[in-house]
Amino acid sequence: MHSETETVRKILDGLGDTWAIVGLSSNERRAAFKVAEVLQRYGKRIVPVHPKAETVHGEQGYPSLDAIPVDVDVVDVFVNSELAGTVADEAVAKGAGAVWFQLGVIDEAAYTRTRAAGLEMVMDRCPAIELNSLRR
Repeated sequence: MHSETETVRKILDGLGDTWAIVGLSSNERRAAFKVAEVLQRYGKRIVPVHPKAETVHGEQGYPSLDAIPVDVDVVDVFVNSELAGTVADEAVAKGAGAVWFQLGVIDEAAYTRTRAAGLEMVMDRCPAIELNSLRR
């Protein structure tokens, strides 16, 4: 299975605290907005990535991963499965330590490429849910 508990724990607790969230905008009704809020509450620095490059939760947004001027530890992907593989490839190019595909985001080929490049990866899970369960 792609989402083993030890991989989830390693990404959440051991890979660093800068999370680029692809698909995060200022739309409060979107899941990405709420998940970013939870990640911040747990001490993660969020970096919004969205074509509009909006500031969200007080953090400057960027239109793409390669536009982010700092190192990124985890790339959290809120785009549909058809676009997710490209984002995973961009995360590898950016030098991220892990890629996290949100609930419903699945791309087996991207998983294989990302793992072969040495990154940790989780598919079809939510870090906000996982953080809450790990902290109980």
